[in-house]
Amino acid sequence: MMDVVIVDDEPAARRLLREFCTREHDLHIVGEFGDGRSALEALRARPPHLLFLDIQMDSLDGIALARALDPQTLPLIVFVTAFDHYALEAFEVCAIDYLLKPFNYERFSKSLVRVRRRQATESILDRQASLASVLQQLQAAAAATPPPRILAESGSRMHVLDVAHVEVVEADRNYVKITVGREVFHARSTLQQAEKALQSQPMLRISRSCLVNMRHVSEISRTPRGDAILVLAGGVTVTSSEGFRESVRDYLDTLKMRPL
Repeated sequence: MMDVVIVDDEPAARRLLREFCTREHDLHIVGEFGDGRSALEALRARPPHLLFLDIQMDSLDGIALARALDPQTLPLIVFVTAFDHYALEAFEVCAIDYLLKPFNYERFSKSLVRVRRRQATESILDRQASLASVLQQLQAAAAATPPPRILAESGSRMHVLDVAHVEVVEADRNYVKITVGREVFHARSTLQQAEKALQSQPMLRISRSCLVNMRHVSEISRTPRGDAILVLAGGVTVTSSEGFRESVRDYLDTLKMRPL
């Protein structure tokens, strides 16, 4: 019997995985999570045999979560992804299992055949090497793909911004304020929509109204109350709120174990 954990921020995807798992006599679901942060704590406390892990999740994505797992208790991982064929080549080369959304029971079953084979023949060192290789391949694939761009306004002009250059996004009534270096732009959007548009970046929500691109953070300190003070490369300083204190701390803890 294999203990299984499902981590995916889409309820429909979790429901489908749960349904397919219940059809298998040797799978026992012991956890289900809609975000990477809460999943990481549970996975460290009770590592499963098999992990279905969504790659594209807000805040702590699947790749970051996989890097933060204890290598000595590393589960078999099936990545659930919407990546294109180019990125999927990384999984094939490294013999790591994946499910491409949308998937059906037939595709799920084929992945389980590989999982069971790996469970029977793969050592923990083999598993560590395969995971490290696929994460490196995915990082290279992401670097080779042109980053998405967004349209924003400054003064009377519209600008096309490379999302990789965005440092801070803040809610401003019916708009969001976008900081790029020392420049500020505005776009008619909600913070939730902006977070989705910037999902290719390691965006951290530090309050109800502020997102920070952690690639541009140059300095971190704390207030006496324990809130994080983040200084961005362009000079802007932002502070996390009390309601996000724990989630920000958990995210920063993962940075001790992986590069940005």
